[in-house]
Amino acid sequence: MNNTMSDRTYLIGGNWKCNGTSEENAKLIKIFNEAGTIPSNVEVVVCPSMPHLSAVKSELRDDIKIGAQNCGNNVKGGAYTGETAAFQIKDLGCEWVIIGHSERRSGFGGEGESSELCAQKCKIAVDAGLKVMFAIGEQKEERENGTTMAVCASQLEPLAKELSADDWDKIAIAYEPVWAIGTGLTATPEMAQATHADIRKWISDNVDAAIANKTRIQYGGSMKGA
Repeated sequence: MNNTMSDRTYLIGGNWKCNGTSEENAKLIKIFNEAGTIPSNVEVVVCPSMPHLSAVKSELRDDIKIGAQNCGNNVKGGAYTGETAAFQIKDLGCEWVIIGHSERRSGFGGEGESSELCAQKCKIAVDAGLKVMFAIGEQKEERENGTTMAVCASQLEPLAKELSADDWDKIAIAYEPVWAIGTGLTATPEMAQATHADIRKWISDNVDAAIANKTRIQYGGSMKGA
């Protein structure tokens, strides 16, 4: 039986990026903890910066899950200065990790992470017991010249080669048009839905129709509190 949209649990993820002090995070946690009940068909995840993962997890309500913003491509510990391995993130009690965010793909002005590296890291994270929000998306000029899905497909192809059928149960695709991150621009609902449909069709054609039906696809972009 095919999954419909109503069968898929909504996934709302908040990427805090490189923001927040202990004091600032405590204020956010208070807001979350005092908020209302989360509907049964919604999963909420917050991804603080790496130094604050443990503190946020210890203070945040249990029905909001914790994720990291990145992990290393090392399976085991060792001489990987500055890296945090997926198994260490899992050991902290995190359930999720973001892989492939456009800021990491672009490299902050240096050499960024390739689609192949992102796929490898995703597989390592899944094997460590984490769920992954795997981010893909196009630049503004790519949207304008009509190559959005070609770009997304090029980012998905290495992932499809790395994952087994069972691995896809731990994957959510986060479609984040790069031009809508921190720019004040946003994709229209129609644009986002059309690209989501194209991504789902690609997964159906290149992975498996049943996997495509049940895979959650998010829209990602910048948000500010009211």
